[in-house]
Amino acid sequence: MPSSPLPPTQRPNGPRSHWLIASVMAAVASLVAACKAPPEPLPAEAAQAASPQAQSRRPSTDRPIGAAAVPSPPSSAATPRAYRKDAATHLYGLNAPRIYHGKLPPLLYAIGVLEVDIDRSGGITRLHWMRAPRHAPEVVAEIERTVRAAAPFPVPARLGRVTYTDTWLWDKKGQFQLDTLTEGQL
Repeated sequence: MPSSPLPPTQRPNGPRSHWLIASVMAAVASLVAACKAPPEPLPAEAAQAASPQAQSRRPSTDRPIGAAAVPSPPSSAATPRAYRKDAATHLYGLNAPRIYHGKLPPLLYAIGVLEVDIDRSGGITRLHWMRAPRHAPEVVAEIERTVRAAAPFPVPARLGRVTYTDTWLWDKKGQFQLDTLTEGQL
């Protein structure tokens, strides 16, 4: 086959060059995504989690969804919106070191909207993501683990069963606020 009369910079791009460029771009994107590190725990949080006392107090995450270990105080909420505040307060109480105090930074690492079904005894029957932070699968897993570990939730005495929705606001360091109890954003 004779060589092309045009210099390499003037040759028309054929279908193979488009595939080559697309393949190289996909490979670079995969490498960048693989190099992305999850948020690091705070130094005080890491030391506290490593202590034997903290490990004995840590709630079991091996329980199936909805398995109630200890009865929780009843909620007097008459609406799912009112129950949401009781649930958020319950989650804050169990995760005090992980709560972001003050106004959140202008750019958050992740925002997710989670719907939680609670049964008559405060157990979780279902978790459903209405808006999952797909760019941060480690945050999705951590939020689900946190919610499951918080069971049993306050018993919805006036409602029987309840489905409530809350928005999780997550910063780069792994701290969070729930929209129900947020202190705002800068």
